Amino acid sequence: MTGLKSILAGACALLALPAAADTLPGMRGVNHIGLTVPDLAEATTFFTDVLGCAKATSFGPFRDDEGTFMQDLLNVDPRAVVNEITLIRCGNGSNIELFDYDAPDQDTVFPRNSDVGGYHIAIYVDDIDAAADYLKSKGLRTLLGPLPVNEGPAAGQTILYFYTPWGLQMEAISFPNGMAYEDGADTVLWSNTEPAN
Repeated sequence: MTGLKSILAGACALLALPAAADTLPGMRGVNHIGLTVPDLAEATTFFTDVLGCAKATSFGPFRDDEGTFMQDLLNVDPRAVVNEITLIRCGNGSNIELFDYDAPDQDTVFPRNSDVGGYHIAIYVDDIDAAADYLKSKGLRTLLGPLPVNEGPAAGQTILYFYTPWGLQMEAISFPNGMAYEDGADTVLWSNTEPAN
């Protein structure tokens, strides 16, 4: 009976350990963020000529005029058409995939940051004041800021939200001396030590 008690005690001890986090096999990082835009040429020009990203490639169209391929693959209307896809490289961060879609049930309203499914793209900049001046000189709508964060785990960053010409919300962010949470952190969200293009 003593052996059984030892086995049970060992099993209970194992059950008391915190579960190890599962990991997507082979996961290395975020490859791209996909965005459907109202005018692909305008969006490509904005990302390349205004923000300084580089166009990598374009391809398409993709459609299925008779079957359910588009619905099965992408969960869109079966008659949806991806007219073209353009892939953009922005510095050292994630790539951006721009979609030009036509679909019978297409919604053309951008969600706000507070809406479920809301989103924005944040671009790290070395000098946020220079970035703010530049964005304003391009006639882009900017919100309050640049706003420095002086308290809490994000202390050390300065942010400025702005909009693309078609209404996508974006953010310029800078923290040249790091953020407060980084001191002793096991995980750092961004390294600003990569050279600028």
